[in-house]
Amino acid sequence: MPEVQERLAAWPMPRTCPYSPPDAYAELRRGGPVKVRIRTGEAWLITRYDDVRAVLTDARFSSDDTQPGFPVRIQLPPAPRVMSFTRMDGPEHGRLRRMAMTEFTARRTRALRPSVELLVERLVDELERGPRPADLVAAFSVRLPSLVIARMLGVPEADECDFTELSQAVLSQDATPEEIYAAFVEMTQYLDELIRRKGREPEEDLLSRLATQYVATGELSHDDLVAMARLFLVAGHETTAHQLSLSVLSLLREPGRLERLRRDPDLFAPAVEELLRYWSITQDNQVRVAVEDAEIGGARIAKGDGVILAYPSANHDESVFPGGDRVDLDRDASRHIAFGYGPHLCPGASLARMELEVALRALVGRFPGLRVADVPGAVSFRENTINYGLDSLLVTW
Repeated sequence: MPEVQERLAAWPMPRTCPYSPPDAYAELRRGGPVKVRIRTGEAWLITRYDDVRAVLTDARFSSDDTQPGFPVRIQLPPAPRVMSFTRMDGPEHGRLRRMAMTEFTARRTRALRPSVELLVERLVDELERGPRPADLVAAFSVRLPSLVIARMLGVPEADECDFTELSQAVLSQDATPEEIYAAFVEMTQYLDELIRRKGREPEEDLLSRLATQYVATGELSHDDLVAMARLFLVAGHETTAHQLSLSVLSLLREPGRLERLRRDPDLFAPAVEELLRYWSITQDNQVRVAVEDAEIGGARIAKGDGVILAYPSANHDESVFPGGDRVDLDRDASRHIAFGYGPHLCPGASLARMELEVALRALVGRFPGLRVADVPGAVSFRENTINYGLDSLLVTW
C-alpha cells in the first residue's frame, strides 16, 4: 500500500494561479475518474460535469459519514450527526431537511429581500463613511450574511463577530485539532442554551419555530436541532461571504464589467450565476462513499471506495461551458452546480443568490469609482481552507 500511495497524486491539488482552479483539472477531465491520496488513505476524484451530476443523483453513493470508507475532509469532534442532515441519506435526510426548508424557499426569500436591502444599505453607509482603503471582506462581505442568518435563526446581532470567528475555526485546515474542538464546543454550548431559551420564550424566527413545532412534539430531538442550527450558522455565512468577496474582485479585474452592470441592471441576476459557476468556492468537502459497486465515467468504483466531487472542475468543463476558464457575463450559466444537484442541493441557494444580487447592486450603484487599492497586499487569498475565498480585499473609490 505505501508504494501505491506514493504513485497517487495528493489531494487537494495546488493552484498555480489564485484566480483559477488547479491546472490539473483540465487534463483530468479528458479521462475518467482517478484515484488520489487523501489524509485518511485514497479516494476517487470526479472532475467531469456529467460524472459529478451522475454521482449526486445515484443512491449507490452515500453522504452518510458513518459508512465504512467515507473520505474524511473536515476533522470534527466525534459527535452524533455532527453535520446534521447533510451527512444523511434517504427518508431521514428528507424528513429533517423538510423541517427547515420553509424558511429557505424562493417565496420566503422574496419576502426577506426588503430587510436584506435595508441591511445592505446600512453596511454600505458605514463603508462609505469609513477610512480608505477599506477591507471589503471585514467591513462588508463577512458581516452581511452573518447578520442575515443570525436574524433568520434568532441569534442576537451582538454575537455576530463571535460566530464569524468560531465558524472559521471549525472549517480551518490550518487550525490544530484542539483549536477546532474548542471552537466546536463553544458554538455548540451557545446554541444549546439559545434553543432552550427559544423553547421557553419563542419569537418570530426559525429556531423558535423548530423548537415549538418539532422539538416540543418529539418529532425532532434537541440535539438534532442544535446540529441543524450549527450547520446553518457555519454554512449560512461562510460560503456567501467568500463568494461575495470573490465576485466583487472578478468585477474589479475588468472595469468594463462594472460599467455594463450600471448600464443594464438586468444583468445582475445572470452575472451572479456566472460568478457562482466560475468560483465554485466549495473546493473539496463534497464527498461520498460507494455503498454498492458502480461504474462512473468508465471507472469501476467498488463498494467502500470514497469519492471526491470536484465542483470547480465540473463548472469549468468546456463540454458544458465553452470558454469556462473566463468570466463571461453574457453566458447562460444556469446549469452550474455550485450549490450541488439532486436531493442534497444546498437549501440556502435561493437566499445566497438574493444576498449576492442585492449586495452587488448596492456596491456598484453607490461606488462608481470602486477599484482595488494600489497598496501592497491589497488582495489576500485563503490558501488552505475548505471554502475558497479571500482573507482581505482592500478597495477604494
